[in-house]
Amino acid sequence: MIEHTVQVRVRYAETDQMGYVYYGNYATYFEVARVETFRHLGCSYKSMEAQGILMPVLDFKTKFIKPARYDDVLSIKVIIKEKPGVRITFNYEVYNEHNVLLNLAETTLVFINDQFKPTLPPDSVLTIFTPYFQS
Repeated sequence: MIEHTVQVRVRYAETDQMGYVYYGNYATYFEVARVETFRHLGCSYKSMEAQGILMPVLDFKTKFIKPARYDDVLSIKVIIKEKPGVRITFNYEVYNEHNVLLNLAETTLVFINDQFKPTLPPDSVLTIFTPYFQS
């Protein structure tokens, strides 16, 4: 299993009239957390794209528990519970700076090649992930 935490500060433009983070912005926060988790592991979306591999979102689920507000520092914990195959699932837990759980979410992405067909991740990615998922 892999766990990595990324912090994001809520900007004014990301809030609604009530001062809460607009719900659509969570998808962007999760993208930032995914990209930074990959970077932390030693691979990048950019290098995969250079190899002709893309990762579109297949599924997105979220549960809002409490609102995030302007200027909150959010800690987004990314959890990858299973070694990726053609698909990779990311789970997220979002906390504010008081360690209050605000949101739970999950996204599933698919690795596709330059012909837009599902494919396994590049060997370089599998090599990075393998040590985290050995019994």
